[in-house]
Amino acid sequence: MTDLKGQCAIVTGGTKGIGHSIAEALLAEGARVAICGRSAATLSDAIRSLGTRGRIVGRPCDVGQWEQVKEFFSFVDQEFGDVDILVNNAGIGHFGAVDELAPELWREVIDTNLSGPFYCSKLAAARMKRRGGGFILNIGSLAGKYPFATGAAYNASKFGLAGFTEAMMLDLRHSNIRVSTIMPGSVQTGFRSEIEGAEWKLDPAAIASTAIHLFKTPGRNLASRIEMRPSRPRRK
Repeated sequence: MTDLKGQCAIVTGGTKGIGHSIAEALLAEGARVAICGRSAATLSDAIRSLGTRGRIVGRPCDVGQWEQVKEFFSFVDQEFGDVDILVNNAGIGHFGAVDELAPELWREVIDTNLSGPFYCSKLAAARMKRRGGGFILNIGSLAGKYPFATGAAYNASKFGLAGFTEAMMLDLRHSNIRVSTIMPGSVQTGFRSEIEGAEWKLDPAAIASTAIHLFKTPGRNLASRIEMRPSRPRRK
């Protein structure tokens, strides 16, 4: 198994939910972690809560904005000097029928959920090639496989992310950079309005545990796509 101690990991959207849990799990393995989020206040709170667990730094960044992503990676270069793991987790959802969804909301979803992973992966892959390898993990969704009404923007972003991930895996595999995606179903994160009795949803810590397993798997092996579902979903 690969030892993560001392490795540098970037987790986008690491201030809460799945990203926060993955950052926490990486710190427990002895990795150095850099996180970003759009809210400076939320970012500060996350760094304060995770700082007792290991070496963590962060900077505000909207991953849908190319210039901000470049600034964030320059910040990580200054703090850590290398990148071994990238977790593209930052995501947003706006929902509505196609004829009702505002174009600016469509753009925000696509920019964050699809262009963001491209921007971050582009910069991380160049650094990983110089280091001789690395791991890029995209946090997708079962919405990238199963469409739903009012999900046009979100489905498009996650379907696109699934295709992007598989193409990137083929691009980078001979550079010793492994690329994978975890596609969860409903997760108890507050991403969408939580319903009463939402304990049936996936625990973010379970997704973090799966991510750590992927990172620690010996380098000759790759699970390129993992789908995760609640074992006993709410009956409709």
